[in-house]
Amino acid sequence: MSHSLLDNLRIELPSWAFGNSGTRFKVFGTPGTPRTVEEKIADAATVHRFTGLAPTVALHIPWDRVDDYAALGTYAADHGVRLGTINSNTFQDDDYKFGSLTHTDKAVRQKAIDHHLECIEIMGATGSRDLKIWLADGTNYPGQGDIRGRQDRLAESLAAIYQHIGEGQRLVLEYKFFEPAMYMTDVPDWGTSYAQVSALGERAAVCLDTGHHAPGTNIEFIVAQLLRLGKLGSFDFNSRFYADDDLIVGAADPFQLFRIMFEVIRGGGLDESSDVALMLDQCHNVEAKIPGQIRSVLNVQEMTARALAVDTDALAVAQEAGDVLGANDIFMNAFYTDIRPALAQWRTERGLPADPMAAFAASGYQDTVNAERVGGTQSSWGA
Repeated sequence: MSHSLLDNLRIELPSWAFGNSGTRFKVFGTPGTPRTVEEKIADAATVHRFTGLAPTVALHIPWDRVDDYAALGTYAADHGVRLGTINSNTFQDDDYKFGSLTHTDKAVRQKAIDHHLECIEIMGATGSRDLKIWLADGTNYPGQGDIRGRQDRLAESLAAIYQHIGEGQRLVLEYKFFEPAMYMTDVPDWGTSYAQVSALGERAAVCLDTGHHAPGTNIEFIVAQLLRLGKLGSFDFNSRFYADDDLIVGAADPFQLFRIMFEVIRGGGLDESSDVALMLDQCHNVEAKIPGQIRSVLNVQEMTARALAVDTDALAVAQEAGDVLGANDIFMNAFYTDIRPALAQWRTERGLPADPMAAFAASGYQDTVNAERVGGTQSSWGA
């Protein structure tokens, strides 16, 4: 296991993971849920304090809009973390019922563009590098919209946004093969995202959400290809059994997470010079939120450590020799290695608790916030 690369692992936390979430039918409330973005940041900082893996917090606009972003950045720094990616939102206003950046009405498209320009201004105030765009735009029925025309309008809108992306900043475009649009999504796959960002320029890249693929998709192939092309900007980590389940990363298929992280490492995604950003994007509907985030970053770390345990020299020899089973054995032996004792030692050497989940449970933090966060409006979808 390479400690040097493992030390480079940084996983951004999403502010919204600490708010209430739910299914299509119910948003569930839980004691201690943050009521403000500051309380979300405090919870995210708690995850970092127990794991040492999550030094930044992503914001969602307008959910996390404040009057003074410099003050919010100071608040985050005082809690030992920094503000990270700024995520836009063009999927909740009534105006966006039939699209945002792809809408047929130029006024609606301009409203969506202006929202992203506001996000870029916020990036300037927070020192954030990435503007992440995920679009709900699409259609439900054949013939409902002009597929090619929507791509043209998307390209035009993205270009209008991209010209405001400054030096040291990036636009990352996420894709999702369906939902909420059921027939055709305007950015359904990595190829569409790649085509759109490639037309924009060097400061535009693809965001890969691990839950946004059809069943059976070889996600690690996409990772390898985008890294090869120099266009993998960021990850949104979660897990899925059926569709975009937004479950704890690695919950459904730890082996898939291992395979993904192997390709991240193979493609230089954990190198000191890498621009690839790793972030969680998942909801905690029935489980507690803070330990859910702790478990998630630990899962990524464990599968990264297992991927680092692959004997790549021996693997290359087996691959060159056409030793099918031998190569597979080398790969699987690393996956089956119990790396947890070594990770406990890794944490202890860095002044972190050997068992972050147990340490958090014993800390009393959850009981404290449960008692303190009474009254007000709990954060949820849209706040």
